[in-house]
Formats: sequence, C-alpha cells, structure tokens
Amino acid sequence: MKNEATGIKRIIAATGFSMAGLSSAYKTEAAFRQEVWLAILLVPLALFLGDNAMEISLMIGSVLLLMITELLNTAIEIVVDRIGSDYNELSGRAKDTGSAAVFLAIVLVIVVWFGALVN
Repeated sequence: MKNEATGIKRIIAATGFSMAGLSSAYKTEAAFRQEVWLAILLVPLALFLGDNAMEISLMIGSVLLLMITELLNTAIEIVVDRIGSDYNELSGRAKDTGSAAVFLAIVLVIVVWFGALVN
C-alpha cells in the first residue's frame, strides 16, 4: 500500500510498516528469530563486557548489522520467490549473494566480539 501521508503522519505510518516487517520476519524466518534471541543475549553482555563506549558500540553494532543484513536477505528472497518458482540462474545468484552477505555479517560479529574479548 502506498503511503501518501506527510510530516509526522508519514513517520508514524513508516514506523508501523517497519514494525509489520519486523513482526513478519520474526514469524516466518527462523534465522531472524535466532538472531533476535542472540541480540537479546549479546546486547546486555556487550554493556557488561565492553571496556568503553566505542567497544560497546562496535559489539552492539555488529549484532544489529547482522540483523539488518538478514532482513535485506529475506527481502531479496521474498521478491525472487514472488517472481516465480521455476529455476533461474539470476534468481539463484541473487539468493546466494544475499546469503553471502549474511555470512560476512556473521564473520564480522565474530571478529568484533573476539577482538573485544581478547583485548
């Protein structure tokens, strides 16, 4: 549905659309659910383990970036699946590339957290 509101009404509507997207991803994507629960564990842990504001920000930011990447990957998969279920090389490449982005985000979480914890 197109949002033609402006000003504060647009911000409120956009927030509602965002909450609907988060809810949908949580309900339909096991990987996103796992990342939400990981964030529930790691964000408070970062506040406790981080030595300074920058370290805490990097630790929390890496987890949020993983979740953002998962949401974008999910969006790619939804659009590709909507186009059709027949195999298409480009559709496969799009899905694989989204998956690779999630993989790199996971590597980033590991690198940031390892670096912070051995520091």
